[in-house]
Amino acid sequence: MTDRSTVHDVTYDLLRSLGLTTVFGNPGSTEQTFLQHFPDDFRYVLALQEASAIAMADAYAQTIRGPALVNVHSSAGLGNSIGNLVASYHGHTPLIVTAGQQHRELVIGEPYLGNRDATTMPKPWVKWSYEPFRAEDVPEAFMRAYATAVQPPAGPVFLSIPLDDWNCPLEGPAVLRSVSWTYAPDPERVREFADRITASERPALVLGPDVDRAGGWDAGVALAERMKAAVYSAPLADRGSFPEDHPLYRGPLGLSVKAVGDRLTGHDLVVVVGAEVFRYYPYVPGEILPAGTQLLHVTQDPATASAARVGDSLLGDPRLTLEALAESVGDGAGRVQPEPMTRPRDLPKTQSSPLTPTEVYAALSTVRPEHAVFVNESTSTMTEHAQWLPTVEPESFFATASGGIGWALPAAVGVALGDRERGLSRPVVALIGDGSFQYSIQGLWTAVQQRLPIVYVVMRNHEYSILKSFADLEKTPGVPGLDLPGLDIATLARGFGCRSVDVEDTAELEKEFTAAVDAGSTSVIVVTTAPQKISL
Repeated sequence: MTDRSTVHDVTYDLLRSLGLTTVFGNPGSTEQTFLQHFPDDFRYVLALQEASAIAMADAYAQTIRGPALVNVHSSAGLGNSIGNLVASYHGHTPLIVTAGQQHRELVIGEPYLGNRDATTMPKPWVKWSYEPFRAEDVPEAFMRAYATAVQPPAGPVFLSIPLDDWNCPLEGPAVLRSVSWTYAPDPERVREFADRITASERPALVLGPDVDRAGGWDAGVALAERMKAAVYSAPLADRGSFPEDHPLYRGPLGLSVKAVGDRLTGHDLVVVVGAEVFRYYPYVPGEILPAGTQLLHVTQDPATASAARVGDSLLGDPRLTLEALAESVGDGAGRVQPEPMTRPRDLPKTQSSPLTPTEVYAALSTVRPEHAVFVNESTSTMTEHAQWLPTVEPESFFATASGGIGWALPAAVGVALGDRERGLSRPVVALIGDGSFQYSIQGLWTAVQQRLPIVYVVMRNHEYSILKSFADLEKTPGVPGLDLPGLDIATLARGFGCRSVDVEDTAELEKEFTAAVDAGSTSVIVVTTAPQKISL
């Protein structure tokens, strides 16, 4: 035995100093030297597949408002994780993703489990990717990874570490540095934007997901009320950033160039904060902005500012910029306040069989728990979600930022773990389509093992409804693979240890949902729904 410290010792001391004592992952042989003698004050959250580990860490980091550490397996495991790494990148989530590399003496011969071009593999979905040239550089690489991940715009980073590095002798401690997580906007540019807002006659305010991430919910409300502006959600927002029951709220912008342009007709100025300009989904041509409409763009991401096809940009933290603008703009006394949006909530006179998505969301709205947080991955029913379960509190709505599926099921685990760490007791409700549910179904095991109070409501319509809607839009009949018969989701969920049940009508749904919330454990409610076409 020796008392000499090692790379392993020095790195774990650094991670402890940085507060990175929770590790999400799925271990492989090239990672065991990192995980050996795992300290008692650290926590390992085991996911049964690497994509689930990334999504859990992503939502956990968003919930605790800080970085998270993920350990995946060499090249194949990293490959499994990349789908959800795309969501972390677009969602500006600070993740430190690590993977083991083969023994340094073997790498030159392309060994089994070697990652041939480790630093290239996760690009472009990481801010920084590195494999230390020396074992002694491992702690410093972690310090740089942390600094890179949390500085704006925050995002994931990647480290590849040869398995033999961890036992190399190294004197500590590592150099510990602090970095800024935010930056303020240029005051002169703020004044210029404020003057243009004050001079506008019918402004619109578009608040994107980075507003909620930055803690700017209240600042956004204050600016909207000061401006007397119509407020819209950004297209395909993965966070809610404004109370959707507020009189100034006018709903989401839409998904296509035409839809967004049409929605903004009548506004002489559009102020976009914390979002892209704009994130589109289907291709439906139109004008990006109506004639005579100007646009101001506030973002902390220079790349997002550069990619905008119209408008003038201001770089700065969304919360700080909203606060500065609220102090600087005129009070909008000469403007007519927009009319509140209409919320038609029509239900069929006779309950449908199977239920429509509208009936499902209407039923959930009657038993909605106070302070619930929703995680949604039912793309074809997002309109119903906004209609019946509006976001009314900050940090209470999460969705994938990538457009892929398989994020929400494990992300609900991350939200619940983050709430537990923060000492919060909020019901976590995940609303997921039957197709999406299959991508990361193994995440249920982690939820059960961690004893997390999550209610999964799975809408089983036996198809990929969103893709059938696209088939109509793109005039592509006869596309295979869009039907999903034979999925016994409740039985699968029970196999992972969940309380699970099938329901057919709204009375059963309300009863089982209430029981699931009260149970305080992981529950899966499967409700059969009618397929529906959505307007694109």
